Amino acid sequence: MFKARRLLFFYVETPLHVGAGRASANVDLPIQRERVTQYPMVQASGLKGALRAEFCQRYDSPEVEAVFGKAGAGDKSWVGAVSAGDARILLFPVRSLVGVFAWVTSLHALESFRRAADLVGQSIPWTLPQGMPDTNTAWVGSKPQVLAQGKVVLEEFSFDAQPKAEVDAIAKWLSEHALPQGVAFQYWRDTLPARLCILPEDAFRDFCLYGTEVQMHIRIDPDKKTAAEKALWTAESLPADSLLYAPLMAMDVRNGKDSKSANEVLEKFDFLQGGHIQLGGDETTGQGWVAVKVYGG
Repeated sequence: MFKARRLLFFYVETPLHVGAGRASANVDLPIQRERVTQYPMVQASGLKGALRAEFCQRYDSPEVEAVFGKAGAGDKSWVGAVSAGDARILLFPVRSLVGVFAWVTSLHALESFRRAADLVGQSIPWTLPQGMPDTNTAWVGSKPQVLAQGKVVLEEFSFDAQPKAEVDAIAKWLSEHALPQGVAFQYWRDTLPARLCILPEDAFRDFCLYGTEVQMHIRIDPDKKTAAEKALWTAESLPADSLLYAPLMAMDVRNGKDSKSANEVLEKFDFLQGGHIQLGGDETTGQGWVAVKVYGG
């Protein structure tokens, strides 16, 4: 049914809070997570809403309704022509004893990305290392900048560094195809191969669970200019420099008026390439800015 497909990459530039709508044991306002893996995510409904909001800034109402659909009675309603998937985590930044921080991932996260790429008809040229990293081992590239006497020390955890040629190939591909282009991101593209670490899956999950940013919020009494009673809460955010990805697919417009093909629908989203959009909440405090890279087509 979907005739045109792309991959969207989102590079988080300011902390990203996409709320789960319920409190957890440790945080009043936690972020959305996958049910089984507990990896951070942005659900497709929220992502599609953000894309629609950006689309509305550039196109008139009939164009918006043709692409995103219209609710109504009888022949005055139709289904939209574009479908966005969940945005899932690919690279997660973690504080490092050497080199300030490292981007970490796992075989599970990389294979999930490969599966998403296959869904949108995009082949991924690199292969993953054989086997699985030991509990205390981190696979790194040939010239890592996060080593301390042969070890990768992330937060308070130490891993034995094991160079793998495949890590270089993965990092090179991501720097060319997943990170935003342009001068502003040149440093990050150049440094990715030296900072990428493939961790054991349990370690990657734990960093995604406990390595997020937790911000304290308080409401001020407008009359007293002091903290309002019982108005203190915490909010969790995905840290800056995280990398997410999501599929974007389209079909022919089905409003019975236009004859736009699926490819023409996705071409309407070319404004995303190299641009920024805002996801999640707290937009008035500068949260949720992400740089977008479109792959495929």
